[in-house]
Amino acid sequence: MASKPHPPLMKKHSQTDLISRLKSRKILGVGGEDDDGEVHRSKISQMLGNEMKFAVREPIGLRVWILISAVGFTVMALMALMFPNQLYEVVFEEELSTTNISIRLYGGALLSLALIMWNGLYTAEKIVIQWTLLSEACYFAIQFLVTSITLMEIGILPNAAILLLLSRVLFLAVTMAYYYNLGRKPKKI
Repeated sequence: MASKPHPPLMKKHSQTDLISRLKSRKILGVGGEDDDGEVHRSKISQMLGNEMKFAVREPIGLRVWILISAVGFTVMALMALMFPNQLYEVVFEEELSTTNISIRLYGGALLSLALIMWNGLYTAEKIVIQWTLLSEACYFAIQFLVTSITLMEIGILPNAAILLLLSRVLFLAVTMAYYYNLGRKPKKI
C-alpha cells in the first residue's frame, strides 16, 4: 500500500488570528464582563479574583476628617487629663465643686477613642473605618445628650455650652454622612 505524502503542515498563528483568539477566550469564559461588571484578562485572574474589588471606595475628605477627629480627641483628652478644672470652667462657666477625678476619667475615655481614631486613619479595611466612624458618632450623640441634660438640671445656658452642643450636632452629621457614604459607588451623572 502506497502512502500518500502528507501536505506540509501549516502552522496557524493564533495570536494574529483574531477570530481564533476570540473563540478561544469565549470557550475559556474570559474577556467578557462578569456579574460585577469586571473584565478578566485570564482564567487565573477570574478564579482568584481581582483585589481591586476589595478596595474601599472612600468619600472625598474621609482621611482628613479622621485625622481632624484623631487630633481633636487627643487634644481634648490631654486637656481633660492635665487641666480638668479649667476644662470644666470653660464649658459650664462655673468652678468644679466636686473632685476632678470624673473629668480625668473622661479624659482617659477620650484618649481611648483617640487611639481608635489613629488606628482608623492608617487602615485600609472598610469594616475598621466603619467602626471608627460609628464609635465617633456614638460619642458625639451621647455627649450631646449628657451635656443637654446637665445644662437643664443646672438651669443655665452659657455661650460656650451652646457652642459645644452645636458643634456636636455638626460633627455627628459629618461623621454619619461619611459612615453612610463609605463604600458606596459614586452616582453616574
